[in-house]
Formats: sequence, C-alpha cells, structure tokens
Amino acid sequence: MASRQLARSIVLQSLYEWDFYKQKDNNLVEIVERNFAEFGPGLDEEPFIWRLINGVVEHIEEIDKLIKKSAPEWPLDQISIIDRNVLRIGIYELKYSDKKEVPTAVAINEAVEMAKNFGGANSGKFINGVLGSIVKSKKKK
Repeated sequence: MASRQLARSIVLQSLYEWDFYKQKDNNLVEIVERNFAEFGPGLDEEPFIWRLINGVVEHIEEIDKLIKKSAPEWPLDQISIIDRNVLRIGIYELKYSDKKEVPTAVAINEAVEMAKNFGGANSGKFINGVLGSIVKSKKKK
C-alpha cells in the first residue's frame, strides 16, 4: 500500500473510532497516536495524517452540512460510520486541501478506494456519487 493510502486508512480508522464513541475531543489525539504507532511505524506521512485529522475536525460542521445537502435521501446518522468518515475525508480534500498536493481526481479516487476496501458492497458507488455531485455543484458556481 502506498504511503498516502496507508496514511488515509489510519485517518479513517481513527475518525471511525472517534465517531463511534460520539466524537469525544479529548481522546482523538490518543486514538490517532495509537493507530499511527500500530499501523504506520516508520511511515513518513505523520504531518499529512495530522493535517487530515485536524482539517476534518475543524470543518466537520460545514462538511456534514455538505453531506446532508448532497445526499438528502440519507440522513447523516443513517449513513454507515465508515461511509460517513470516508465522505468527511474526501470532502475535506476536495474543498480545503492544496490542489497541488491532492488534485480533485485523486481525492475522489482515494475516497472511493477506501470505501471499497473498508465499506459495504455499494459504498464505492455511494461515495463516488456524493463526491461527484459536490464537484458538479462546485463547477456550476
């Protein structure tokens, strides 16, 4: 697995656990540090992991509003924890990351791959549809 893919999977696992326990801020740092130590020893992407984690958390309200707007038939609490957090990472990368570092196509592709690897049978299609909708509405503006 490429280093950025592994970094994103550590972010996803960390956000999943944090979300599962109702987003208690005081334990997110511990979760990330534990997952990084367990799954990413020697990985050179620790700053990237923290940018994603901090970025998602900082913008979570805006990101969640965008998910609700882009997938209105799916209330946020009915989206699986995996899919919800894959969307959060993908939307953060689409909206807030440096496009030179993570181009739009890469952000979508990485999110779809995470959904396929960690989500359900239709997760990849769902993630692709929601992120595609966001990109289309962004282009219209």
